[in-house]
Amino acid sequence: MSKCGGKDGCCATVAPVAPAAATAASPERAVFLIRNMDCPTEEKLIRGRLERMAGVDTLQFDLIRRELTVGHRLPSIAPLVAALTALDMAPAVISSAQDVGGAALAASPPRAAGLPPWLSLAASGLAALGAEAIAWNTGREHSGPVLVLALTAIACGGLGTLRKGWIALRNLSLNMNFLMSLAVLGALAIGQWPEAAMVIFLFALAERIEARSLEHARHAIRGMMALTPDTATVQAPSGDWLRVAAAQVQPGALARVMPGERIALDGVVAAGESTVNQAPITGESMPVAKLPGDAVFAGTINQQGTFDYTVTAPQSQSTLSRIVSSVQQAQGERAPTQRFVDRFAAVYIPVVVALAVLVAIVPPLVAGADAYAWLYKALVLLVIACPCALVISTPVTVVSGLAAAARQGILVKGGIYLELGRKLRAVALDKTGTLTQGTPQVTDVLVLSGDERTSRLRCAASLAALSTHPVSRALALYWQGERGDAALAPVARFEALPGRGVRGEVEGGMLYLGNARLVRELGLHDDELAASLAPLERDGKSVVVLCSATAALLVVAVADQVRGTSEEAVAQLRALGVRVVMLSGDNTDTAQAVGARLGIADVRGALLPEDKLRIIGALAAEHGAVGMVGDGVNDAPALARATVGFAMGAAGTDTAMETANVALMDDDLRKVAYFMRLSARAHAILVQNIALALAIKAVFLVLAVAGYSTLWMAVFADMGVSLMVVVNGLRLLRGPAPA
Repeated sequence: MSKCGGKDGCCATVAPVAPAAATAASPERAVFLIRNMDCPTEEKLIRGRLERMAGVDTLQFDLIRRELTVGHRLPSIAPLVAALTALDMAPAVISSAQDVGGAALAASPPRAAGLPPWLSLAASGLAALGAEAIAWNTGREHSGPVLVLALTAIACGGLGTLRKGWIALRNLSLNMNFLMSLAVLGALAIGQWPEAAMVIFLFALAERIEARSLEHARHAIRGMMALTPDTATVQAPSGDWLRVAAAQVQPGALARVMPGERIALDGVVAAGESTVNQAPITGESMPVAKLPGDAVFAGTINQQGTFDYTVTAPQSQSTLSRIVSSVQQAQGERAPTQRFVDRFAAVYIPVVVALAVLVAIVPPLVAGADAYAWLYKALVLLVIACPCALVISTPVTVVSGLAAAARQGILVKGGIYLELGRKLRAVALDKTGTLTQGTPQVTDVLVLSGDERTSRLRCAASLAALSTHPVSRALALYWQGERGDAALAPVARFEALPGRGVRGEVEGGMLYLGNARLVRELGLHDDELAASLAPLERDGKSVVVLCSATAALLVVAVADQVRGTSEEAVAQLRALGVRVVMLSGDNTDTAQAVGARLGIADVRGALLPEDKLRIIGALAAEHGAVGMVGDGVNDAPALARATVGFAMGAAGTDTAMETANVALMDDDLRKVAYFMRLSARAHAILVQNIALALAIKAVFLVLAVAGYSTLWMAVFADMGVSLMVVVNGLRLLRGPAPA
């Protein structure tokens, strides 16, 4: 029944305002806490009032926090405060670059004295029930006790509604408060005092219940905001460890976290090791081992060892802060269904008011019908017609869906993308860093003659450690992982051989480490070696050979490893009827090998960024809605062109993250299918809510005109359907069923 339910609201919108005559030299920004801004009803009132003010440029609404940000060119924010106060919005100035003078006091009015909300509501209910009981037992609806109890019920439970209705009328905004106020005052005017009391009580009760119900959706957002500790243990220049406010810690500082503590800031492990529960950020169900060089995120939980980490971002720019900020901003991107409902409600209310007027005056004037009876029917029609359930159904569902996605480590940048996900019919996947881990690893080590594996591998790693080539780095890391602290051999006369490999004197002899071209130049590429290399190259692996001047000694194969979740992710997309395409800048053979392993038939290799963009355009022309998943700068054009772009949040570049519409914070490709199922479920719930609201209202509208519905029955019907759509929307917080 309350326009959108709770006192913290449920959505955020950005409203551009038509340019007005500037009254200040440069644009300013003022942020207000609007205590009485509950949802789109108040937002519409505020927008209608402020948009007309000269010097106001933009309005940004955050109904979760009940904040309003005004971009303006006014010399003082006093006119803004006065306008908001006139709307009974109880504004408080959070931040402004200007001196507000006496406006600051007006911006923070004291809370009205009186009974606590629930106690006041209880008094209203008891008075309304008393009025109904006396009228029922005595048969006198116009007696003094009935009037006193009815007015008491209205005073305790309905003054806020009547005040909002009057403000709406003054601003020519025919909203729900206006409709309810009109119905209550009309009931009083025709002598239906007990019904007027019961109507106002039930409306106030519905508002309170919806506020409690919607708290679940808001709690999901506020819960994320509360994950980051307020303080962090940081090393001072003196070397001492001090507990300081996390907001004051700058990048480059060295911080320490103890077992069981939440990590306060984003960073990279500098010393020590542990396991960290990253579920709040990435949605991973299992703790993740952290070693020096690994990234850690603010808000995650250190489980075992103590470690030090170098801070990489201030608290305001941590991964968690960006997630919360993006979820809040995402609500401004209204989903198509939500935009439809807003447009529908804007037409629906004036039509209903006109219909009620016709119902009240036409039958008595044309057919001589009982004016009292038809006026009562018109009032019932007004109550039933309140579009509360319609207006509330979409934002609570969208917010619940965004929160459910965030809990799984999926950052969605707008409600529009939440609804578009279900429409994807083709998904293009980048290979390197998306389907694969993006870092080459040693997969095979073949000793060509003899059994001196360890000594030959040591020589190869010693040469590789002096090279910056990714394949060489992979070989050096492999030796370190296999032999631990075993020392590498000294290398003399080291030389890089561009396009072929390296060479150097190891353990008294000249050795070569390089590709097949180098082996051929040395005259050592025989049939036996070719037979060893063929299956490795056929699998798309990069191969290096350790040679002496007279023989090939060792073959090492390196490949970018497929992510453990990629095969399952592709299977899940297929199960949803989605066409899967692989796009790669690697050579076609390597791309085909990875595609064959994952069961992807449509593989495109040797692609430049413009090629990926062209392919996404072609897929969109063929299938309509297409998704793109990538992690690099070269994927950014395709991510922007896709209907929904998905970025790998952990491995992805900043450019990919900024360009994409959805970020997978744990780089788990299975989350793409999860997002599509969540999108389909969100759309289904939106349709259910709209159909339910319209169907019940249509039934009661017919009953009202036929004379079978009373005012209090109309309020029960409206309250019931509003609560039903709220509860139905909150089901999304559980997310879709597993695949």
